[in-house]
Amino acid sequence: MTCIAVLTGTTFSSMSASSDPVYFKAVLRPNPPLPASLRMLLIIIVATLNLGFALMFLLDGAWPVTPFMGADVLFLAWALSNNSKGAKRREEVRLTRSELRVEWYPAKGRPSRVELNPYWVRVYLDNARDGRSAITLASHGRRLQIGSFLPPRDRVSLVAALGSALDSARHSSRSLAPVTSGQARPT
Repeated sequence: MTCIAVLTGTTFSSMSASSDPVYFKAVLRPNPPLPASLRMLLIIIVATLNLGFALMFLLDGAWPVTPFMGADVLFLAWALSNNSKGAKRREEVRLTRSELRVEWYPAKGRPSRVELNPYWVRVYLDNARDGRSAITLASHGRRLQIGSFLPPRDRVSLVAALGSALDSARHSSRSLAPVTSGQARPT
């Protein structure tokens, strides 16, 4: 059975090749940046417009403005480049009956992984004073934040889906108990 729900920048799936059933699997990624060809086209368009305005200022005698017209194009190119580099990061969350695994893959550097016991993990949506929320996984005094790049609507959906999956994983061991004749299966 495959269940896929797509949120902005997030993909959920419940498929696994291992024998331990996967109750939740999410690959969290920032929203994708512009493709390289569109980035270059945008920079060329902005540079052309700025060149036109710079010539207009130069002809009107306001030549000190012209370096700033080029600086904003360089700043735009730098910002778009950094955005595409940062979009290479991802976080993977995988929940089975025996573990909740969170793996971080930064744009640069080595990946890291944390494994938690799903019976003790609690999922919170913390609301900060500045209006930004954070998804926090808490277990045995450890607090981990995930999905910091997700929009608020997707954070709420992720917390609800992960919380429901944690409940299912916690209660799955009781529902897998063998049923003998004349006995009802515990719920």
